[in-house]
Amino acid sequence: MEPINEILQQIYDAVSGVPLIVLILFGGIFLTIRLRGLQVRKLPLALRWMVQNEEDGTGEISSFGALCTALSATIGTGNIVGVATAIAAGGPGALFWMELAAFFGMATKYAEGLLAVKYRVINQDNHALGGPFYYIERGMGRKWKWLAKIFAFFGVCVGLFGIGTFSQVNGISSAIKNFFDPNMSWTVNIPGIGTYSWTVIIASLFISVCVALVLIGGVKRISKVSEAVVPFMAGIYILFCVILLICNVKAIPAAVVTIVKGAFNPSAVTGGMVGTMIMAVQKGVARGIFSNEAGLGSAPIAAAAAKTKEPVRQGLVSMTGTFIDTIIICTMTGLSIVLTGAWQVEGLEGVEVTTYAFNTGLPIPAQVSSFILMLCLVFFAFTTILGWDYYSERCLEYLFGGRNKFIKVYRWLYILAVFVGPYMTVAAVWTIADIFNSLMALPNMIALFVLSGIIVKETRDFFQNKMPHKEDANQDQ
Repeated sequence: MEPINEILQQIYDAVSGVPLIVLILFGGIFLTIRLRGLQVRKLPLALRWMVQNEEDGTGEISSFGALCTALSATIGTGNIVGVATAIAAGGPGALFWMELAAFFGMATKYAEGLLAVKYRVINQDNHALGGPFYYIERGMGRKWKWLAKIFAFFGVCVGLFGIGTFSQVNGISSAIKNFFDPNMSWTVNIPGIGTYSWTVIIASLFISVCVALVLIGGVKRISKVSEAVVPFMAGIYILFCVILLICNVKAIPAAVVTIVKGAFNPSAVTGGMVGTMIMAVQKGVARGIFSNEAGLGSAPIAAAAAKTKEPVRQGLVSMTGTFIDTIIICTMTGLSIVLTGAWQVEGLEGVEVTTYAFNTGLPIPAQVSSFILMLCLVFFAFTTILGWDYYSERCLEYLFGGRNKFIKVYRWLYILAVFVGPYMTVAAVWTIADIFNSLMALPNMIALFVLSGIIVKETRDFFQNKMPHKEDANQDQ
């Protein structure tokens, strides 16, 4: 596997390097300035609307349902494994850059949600289809349809080879193995592949079957499962993170100082264990993109299905996804890893780092904390697998005009990718995911820059001409 990892790393350096990081960060800063810090000014309103659905909107699912579908694809291994991977590779400072990217990414996510609803297509059966492919084609003009097709193609690849399958099921199988068979006591040799724990093989089979049962039911079943699982498991994970931080509250100030110092001078806190500030920035932003997907163009595919008639309103609801995913959940994970010193323990990789933090920081038996973390990771990753199938199928629907035979074939390929995911190395899995993330982000970011004037105009018109009447109506009630 080493030659493959080297090739993947070369592709990653060319595609996902500093230029892309600068593009996404600049895009978020640019939109933040043009929208006058909307992610700060309108966050309370966005959080209120997050759970307050429109009764007279048009679409397939509620605004909250669309948000849960988007969160099902974002709250996953990126929050638990991805944060640990970023800190291990870039030092504690990577968390600082992850949070900074998320702050500006909230403006990006707002813009994506707004454009998704504005340019979506709703047919006679009330089936809504939208996302970057439509706001590229309908917003920028039909001469840019080729760019929309490229986005949709990479969207399928991200689901099949990146965020949707390999990285998620790899995280699931690793977590299950670390809990049930940490010493590799029950192993089997697979010719040409390697030696694996029986827990990995059983987990891959079980997850593949569960994914198949849900996907065969179509996108409506995906939405129902996501709405039930995501809020419940996110609440449990946040609860235990809060308990960990409260039990170690005295260590938080020192951890924050370490994170800030590490952001600008990694060697000062790592003793030269990790690279330069560029490495901290690159790992932090890359993991941030993987976690909250701001700028990637995935969340607007779900936002387009929301029952709403106001693009600005759905943009604000979409924005809360980045706030919940990265500003809240990833911050808690990162602080837990830094203040417990889990990132400094040699020999730990991926989920093992976060598991060590939970075992060390929580006032409960290690077996219990390990089980809780494993359970959260399994459910988070499972819903992400489902969410990305939803995204990929919508991209396929755009590419092939809704031909069901292509979608059915894709579902089985997707299930196969889930099955083989555990046998990919951790380094290869995350590198593949980052490569396809980058390729998907480029067309979307181009569209956001080109259509930024429309985003600003829609926002200004809504708050000047429509919002006052809505507020008066709410006050009268």
